[in-house]
Amino acid sequence: MEDWSHCLDVAVQIALRAGQAVQSAVKQEKQVSSKSTPTDLVTEADHQVEELIISTLREKYPSHRFIGEESSAAGVKCELRDDPTWIIDPIDGTCNFVHSFPMVAVSIGFAVKKELELGVIYHCFDGTLYTARKGHGAFCNGVRLQVSKEKDVSKALILTEIGAKRDPATLDIFLGNMKKMLSAPTHGVRIIGSSTLALCHIASGAAEAYYQYGLHCWDIAAAAVIIREAGGYVIDTTGGPLDLMSRRVVAAGTRQIADYVVKQLQPINYGRDDLT
Repeated sequence: MEDWSHCLDVAVQIALRAGQAVQSAVKQEKQVSSKSTPTDLVTEADHQVEELIISTLREKYPSHRFIGEESSAAGVKCELRDDPTWIIDPIDGTCNFVHSFPMVAVSIGFAVKKELELGVIYHCFDGTLYTARKGHGAFCNGVRLQVSKEKDVSKALILTEIGAKRDPATLDIFLGNMKKMLSAPTHGVRIIGSSTLALCHIASGAAEAYYQYGLHCWDIAAAAVIIREAGGYVIDTTGGPLDLMSRRVVAAGTRQIADYVVKQLQPINYGRDDLT
């Protein structure tokens, strides 16, 4: 089995550089446009930071493949193969970034033979660095991470995100799912505007579960490794194994809470990343 520790070291250095670029860009005037919907925002900084990450990685690993949020939006096919593949979200929480709301992250995941091997997520506003390599644990600024072992959903804090679709039918399902979580009862439901950072809160034990329809493979890839290496579960909303391209996920510290969340959810169809 190949040792990918060198890739983790490289990813950390690149994430820190990219995070510095995001920190500088947030202070500048932003050129904002939309992608799939009026709420699916993109800025010039998204493109610049993605180019920084991919060009630096390609120089180091010319035979590797890349899946990036902005290159996929521009029409590059989003396809996970057996080749070593970097899966990149240059600015997760673009709407937060546009408003200078301090929940913005750089996310870099890495897969080989379609299996996730490592993840790096850098919180651009407070400098928190989350890292994990398969079989070697998960860390936050060098301190080992451990998920919450709470099994009682009535004592759980649940995180989610809204997704880009805002039509009445989709919102009814979204709000219905949230109502079920609140009336379980749980301690509460939170939305912070960054899928990757919300997932990191599962890894750190700050919250017990996360669910979402409408996120992308670049939102999940790095965080899935971090949560699993912290002792948690990352699965499909049907309760089966995670399908990275399915645009849906449930993550939790314990299988009991993951299964409870799965049973409450009414699905929202966002299609697949590999069919767009």
